[in-house]
Amino acid sequence: MAFALRKRGPSTFERASDGSMTLIEHVRELRDRLFRASLAIVAGLILGFFLAQPAFNLLKEPYCSLPDARDALGNCHQFLQLSPADGFILKLKLALWIGLIAGAPVWLYQLWAFIAPGLHRHERKWAYVFVAIAAPLFAGGAVLAYLVVDKGLAFLLEAGVTGLSTQLEVTRYISFVTNMILLFGVAFEFPLILLMLNFTGVASARRLLSWWRAVIFISFAFAAIATPDPGPFGMTLLALSLSLLYFLAVGVAFINDKRRGRGKEVYAGLDDDEVSPLEHDPEPVEAGQRVDATAPVGVPEPIAPPAPIERRYDDMT
Repeated sequence: MAFALRKRGPSTFERASDGSMTLIEHVRELRDRLFRASLAIVAGLILGFFLAQPAFNLLKEPYCSLPDARDALGNCHQFLQLSPADGFILKLKLALWIGLIAGAPVWLYQLWAFIAPGLHRHERKWAYVFVAIAAPLFAGGAVLAYLVVDKGLAFLLEAGVTGLSTQLEVTRYISFVTNMILLFGVAFEFPLILLMLNFTGVASARRLLSWWRAVIFISFAFAAIATPDPGPFGMTLLALSLSLLYFLAVGVAFINDKRRGRGKEVYAGLDDDEVSPLEHDPEPVEAGQRVDATAPVGVPEPIAPPAPIERRYDDMT
């Protein structure tokens, strides 16, 4: 992986035509960019340490919104803490999540700045497009999971034998909510895979549409297995969302195929064993001179013997 780059400082590089980076320079640049990304995450972690309590109040709201989750005074039931260190460790985890989100512009830029010099111009353009689509999709999935997690909690608590008066353990509850949010956010990136297959020419829109039965079945199977909520609400909503996103991605693929003129080829609409027509007019060929079969055939000229081969001192005998 050799780039035409010129060093302009201890860790700054720019494109040039008079030199290239060595492997050691690549490692040093990676070290510098990882260090900057780590500083951004640490700064976000410090900020998240002060925002951990508001984040915890936001995450416990789905449970507190349940009708029987509050006492007679309207206060939400307290969570159970099994270890003295659980509260502090949970605060650090929330601070780390906040730090990753707050420092995302910095560490994502450092990652992109290290990869971008090795990409072509059109590859960088498509990377910008897909990143711009991926971020709203992930955010949409996270918001949807937060809005429906209370339905799953209500089903689980009502379907159990202990009833709604069960006191929940705080770390397991936060893990349940965050896993639901993370799962929905990652699952909503599924249309990007389909669009990538279409935009790179691997699969046409008609081919993607022909997979609709398998996609719907896989969506429900994936939702049933991966969703931490065993109730029907989270699983059904995730599967329906994936199916809807699949059809939206296929619609975008049809628009892309129409824009690029796909489907108008000479072999479009033909079966696999059908011969495609040739659209060209063959030029007429004039008849050659007739050959007299009774004419004597000329004697061929003798073949000269081949020239002697000059042998070298290193030839094998």
